[in-house]
Amino acid sequence: MYNQQPQNSPSGIGTTAASTVEKENRRIQRISLPLPARIEVRIDTKSSWNEVTRLSDVSAFGAGFTLKRPVKRGRLVQLTIPMPRQLRCFDYSEPQYKIWGLVRRCISTSKSASDPSFAVGVAFTGQKPPSDYLEHPARLYDISHRESESEGFWHVVEADLRADDSDLPKDLRKQTRFFIPECISLELLDQDGNVIQTESTVTENISFGGAAVFTQYDLDPGAFLRVKSERFDVTIISVVRGKRTGQDGITRLHLEFIDRLFPLEGIE
Repeated sequence: MYNQQPQNSPSGIGTTAASTVEKENRRIQRISLPLPARIEVRIDTKSSWNEVTRLSDVSAFGAGFTLKRPVKRGRLVQLTIPMPRQLRCFDYSEPQYKIWGLVRRCISTSKSASDPSFAVGVAFTGQKPPSDYLEHPARLYDISHRESESEGFWHVVEADLRADDSDLPKDLRKQTRFFIPECISLELLDQDGNVIQTESTVTENISFGGAAVFTQYDLDPGAFLRVKSERFDVTIISVVRGKRTGQDGITRLHLEFIDRLFPLEGIE
């Protein structure tokens, strides 16, 4: 007569399955582990900046940390971490774990303007960036789906830039835009980062992370500028995200501030 084997039989089938689920849950759950981490952010094809910080929490598929500079949501960054082997998905024997992450949040935690601090959270996207990333490092991405449980990394797609904050109702914008004419200078840069032309102009609207500016420049999305404000003594590397001509016939450039936020605290 056939004897049905109980669930807790010596075969260990049920135990093994439960152990696998428990192990996977540990890999997904964020744990507090203050590991040192080097964060690299590319500005364009020839320049980047990096900062050494410590992780506030980490899992096999994402991490949180603080930076002294803001990073736009949707930007890809590369992290170098002495990650524990059990939290890795590749390079198990390498001393440093180099992995790409997509910025999902960047929140100011600054207590004063002289000591900027931003809490950043990233979703790990894998060992390599998208194939065209190195040609367009300022491109913004969004999450499309996650891979199988064996890998767990997030797949990314190019973000829909048509859904710009300026086209949304005020209560849906990521950052408040102030419709004020702030005086600024636009410095057009060549491929080597040299200033080749300067224009004095004003903003149509401005937020911490970007602005729409009146201009005579005929620039396509992806072009880089330096925005300078004498009033606030600040220079900000910026990228053109869009261009439009108003009913008055004047061209506006929609700019994203790259390496810092505009000091709107001083604007009444």
